[in-house]
Amino acid sequence: MSTVPHLDLARQHAALRDEILAAWAEVLDSGAFVGGPHVAAFEEELAAACGTSRALGVASGTDALKLALRVLELSPGDEVVVPAFTFVATAGAVLEAGATPVPCDVGESDALLDVASLKQALSPRTKAVLPVHLYGMPCDPGPIDEALADRDDVAVIYDAAQAIGAQLHGEPIGGLGRASTYSFYPTKNLAALGDAGAIVTDDAAFADRLRVIADHGRPLDPKRRDQHDLPGHNSRLDGLQATVLRLKLQRLEGWQERRDAIASRYLAVLDGQEVARPQALTPGARSAWHQFALRHPERDVFAKQLLERGVQTRVIYPRCLTELAALSHLGWSTESTPAALAWSREVLTLPVFPELTDDEVDRVVEALATTLEGVSRAGAA
Repeated sequence: MSTVPHLDLARQHAALRDEILAAWAEVLDSGAFVGGPHVAAFEEELAAACGTSRALGVASGTDALKLALRVLELSPGDEVVVPAFTFVATAGAVLEAGATPVPCDVGESDALLDVASLKQALSPRTKAVLPVHLYGMPCDPGPIDEALADRDDVAVIYDAAQAIGAQLHGEPIGGLGRASTYSFYPTKNLAALGDAGAIVTDDAAFADRLRVIADHGRPLDPKRRDQHDLPGHNSRLDGLQATVLRLKLQRLEGWQERRDAIASRYLAVLDGQEVARPQALTPGARSAWHQFALRHPERDVFAKQLLERGVQTRVIYPRCLTELAALSHLGWSTESTPAALAWSREVLTLPVFPELTDDEVDRVVEALATTLEGVSRAGAA
């Protein structure tokens, strides 16, 4: 019997192949390879899907973070608080924007930014906070806003790279904070056929400055296109990727419903388990289920047992930021982020992509139940 894959991109693209090729032929004929009508249409459709008034397509999710920080006009010595358990780009974007990332810990149960640790990380030099909707699970903005109630000088930019389609109290999460940034890397829930990303916001001035910076500092007025009023960057969404993203955006809700259904099957198996603990649900949230993450104290053994039963898993992420060599010059210590360290040692993710067949989901459920039952029997013995 074949192994249930953790992810299979070919299944999604096989179903969309003819539509993608037809859309790309249209772009080839039009010559609108950078920007153009498909990019403009995608930005409008994305803003509507994210519950915001503005969206700007850029070259990658990392660029989205970096450009959002550039708008804040950070200076050397300025600090940006980031959770210590996330992809390296969250901290890397801060460095590229000319500021210093400062780590805070995450929650023991949800792996999301811990507000008590955030408060300890704040300083007079703090200019921004980058909460991450990790694995697609929305952060609760209330405690974060409360922690920053007397800090009008601190902007909150949400890293929503993994959270397209997520909701909080029935509303899209894109409008949280000053802005939210998204990644459309090929493995994401809304995926380009290469790198792509976006920033969404309700702040018109923020959005206008973003657009100028992302296009070499060119003014928005086409009559002044060659003036270059400020130092800029080259990060623009191309027409070929925009057509793919538009096709997929139409299907995102259906794919999300499938992810919801798969996740509910896994949660039912894990309910009441003390050994394998799924990422805790934020009250009132609908996770995007980019990953179905759980913690297990014997993660590598558990993964091996699941693979022996035909289920492929992945560790995302095996190192927290305070352990990475690329950030070692910052002098961080894992002692300040114990929960992040624990997550990196115990996290495991299960297959949850929407093209999984019912039979494959049944096999994952059976493998989970059988493996956990074996652990229970061993403990009882």
